[in-house]
Amino acid sequence: MSLENVQAYLKKWNRDQDIMEFQTSSATVELAADAIGVIPARIAKTISFRGEEAGKAILVVAAGDTKVDNKKFRQQFGFKPRMLTPDEVLEQTGHAIGGVCPFGLVNNLDVYLDVSLKRFTTVFPACGSSNSAIEVTNEELWQYAKAKDWIDVCKGWEDEEEKTVAM
Repeated sequence: MSLENVQAYLKKWNRDQDIMEFQTSSATVELAADAIGVIPARIAKTISFRGEEAGKAILVVAAGDTKVDNKKFRQQFGFKPRMLTPDEVLEQTGHAIGGVCPFGLVNNLDVYLDVSLKRFTTVFPACGSSNSAIEVTNEELWQYAKAKDWIDVCKGWEDEEEKTVAM
């Protein structure tokens, strides 16, 4: 049902037909990168956190090669990052772990995009199932996700960027 919700949601932009479905799982960054044939960093992973308001989650979409920096997160939001349980993720987003994306959500959640994504012209978020993705520009991701802001709450990618530039 979740994939169908995302298809219906992306139909507004005539992008529902651009969703890729794979014969293999794309439930992790590595599996998605293998299925699509791109580097893991270009997978736009959606991470679900407890929000400041009880019972309301926030989503952070970040590059696949990042980890959330607890200190940066706390500075950005004013509270400690606490990830949702798999059941809470499904309840809040309508998507199961492995297919979570910022599209076709069952609740109106605040979505933030991490600056780690800005390194790429296009990225690949999931589309509600553990074997789907879509290629979008950062501008499209912003629009489709109804993002609130670009934020800097991740670590681990700056070092890789410097290595790429140095090569």
